Amino acid sequence: ISRAPHRASTHAERTPMKVVFVCTGNVCRSPMGELLLPHYMPDLEADSAGTRGLDAHEIAPNSAKLLAAHGIDPSVFRSKRITPQLANSSDLILCFEHEQRNEISVIAPISARRTFLINDFANMCAYCKEQGYMDGDTREERLESVIDNASMIRPMIPDTANIEDPMGKDYAVYERSYQEICKALQTIADTTTR
Repeated sequence: ISRAPHRASTHAERTPMKVVFVCTGNVCRSPMGELLLPHYMPDLEADSAGTRGLDAHEIAPNSAKLLAAHGIDPSVFRSKRITPQLANSSDLILCFEHEQRNEISVIAPISARRTFLINDFANMCAYCKEQGYMDGDTREERLESVIDNASMIRPMIPDTANIEDPMGKDYAVYERSYQEICKALQTIADTTTR
């Protein structure tokens, strides 16, 4: 089991671990992930983009309504497209569909080993915690240990479904996507806290 840290800097020099959420248009699911992350893990840096991201669009109204109902102001959010530079500068990329993960692997091949479906990564964190594979003194180090062990543990993790794209669908689909994102973030937060 690999325990080597992904980042070579010392604790004093470290900038927060950068987590990038990627969906298709960067107006529904990935903005929710970006804006929710600080409420679950304020020690991490959040960003988001889309594989076919619209440039500088506001968050989808139903996503904004859900966030606002939970005390999160989405008004400053603006969408963007994933670039190789953004992907390669990320420490962890969390997607919502298998196809998005595949597209990131093409756009930025070196970031592929740090790119996961959000539900898969949550399940990996839980598995690593249960099996004693999670290592490190900080949340970042524990997350890095999951990333480092991902190829070994992936066969033990059940396949997860995509988080449905709610764009153009009923409010109930947005609510379901929101709840799935919250559940995954809660699992990641709980399993990486000492």
